Amino acid sequence: MRPPKTQKVVAILAVPRGFALDYSIPAYVLGGHPGYRVIVCGGDRSEAARETDGGPPGAEPVVEVRPTHPLSAVESADVVVVPGYGDPHVPLPEAHLDALRRAARRGARMVAICTGTFALASSGVLDGRTATTHWRHADLLRALHPAVDVVGDRLFVEDGPFLTSAGAAAGINACIHVLRTDFGDAAADEAARDSVASLAAVAAGPGYANAPAPAPTGLQATRDWVLDNIGSAITVQRMAERSMLSRRTFIRRFERETGMPPMQWVVLQRVLGARRLLETSDWSVERIAGETGFGTAANLRAVFKREVGTTPSAYRRTRGLARAADS
Repeated sequence: MRPPKTQKVVAILAVPRGFALDYSIPAYVLGGHPGYRVIVCGGDRSEAARETDGGPPGAEPVVEVRPTHPLSAVESADVVVVPGYGDPHVPLPEAHLDALRRAARRGARMVAICTGTFALASSGVLDGRTATTHWRHADLLRALHPAVDVVGDRLFVEDGPFLTSAGAAAGINACIHVLRTDFGDAAADEAARDSVASLAAVAAGPGYANAPAPAPTGLQATRDWVLDNIGSAITVQRMAERSMLSRRTFIRRFERETGMPPMQWVVLQRVLGARRLLETSDWSVERIAGETGFGTAANLRAVFKREVGTTPSAYRRTRGLARAADS
């Protein structure tokens, strides 16, 4: 894949007491796509070292990151990522918070991993917004920042340009969600496979972004069967029979594992399949409709418009092979 003519700049903020894993997640997930250029922005070494060195035994591993760009580069980035850090009740340096405020005012997309949410909250940009963080720190975030609507049972929360995640693993999902929004399903699915992330959790799209990832057991075999037969007639009764459960019990267990009713999940998978084919093939809309179980092009167009907000043809023009050829 050739790099696009214009890359989006992703600025990872080098924070004091930063967790090593939280730096590597955006660098790996977003830096692996040619549409992004990843930089690390921060202040001088002395400030970071004073707050990073040492720490109590058993604390999460922190790392001193050597920035590749000055802190001011945050203000011109397209995407700003704030890694999690230790002792989130201790504010970041005011220069870091000012950089976040200026980036937010300019309209950058802001992504916080784990306790990185505390930095966004401290800067004031989350006031009146909904956000999440690691469940262990949710009550502290509420106490320190009462103007933020904190939810503690989400993988990640998207409120306008602000994307906050619950922990390192959820940070992977959040970064893949950013990738999906910018470059489509095919790119996001490839990143999910590379990261061994749950496709069901990261492929759901904004409407279902907060659905918990399905359990690896339980009804997984039935879901796999649906994906293998997505172009055929699928009903709740057929899925229940394959699961050897009554219809009522199947629906209850399915909703508990996926966070949504069975047929809503099936429609979501069909829409995702159609999006991938629109991005990666030159098939007609009629053929895609048959392949993904919509039956007719008219039915695909109606559901696609409802779920995605645009028509299949318009989606293909912005995400499909024609755009790739120009990149």
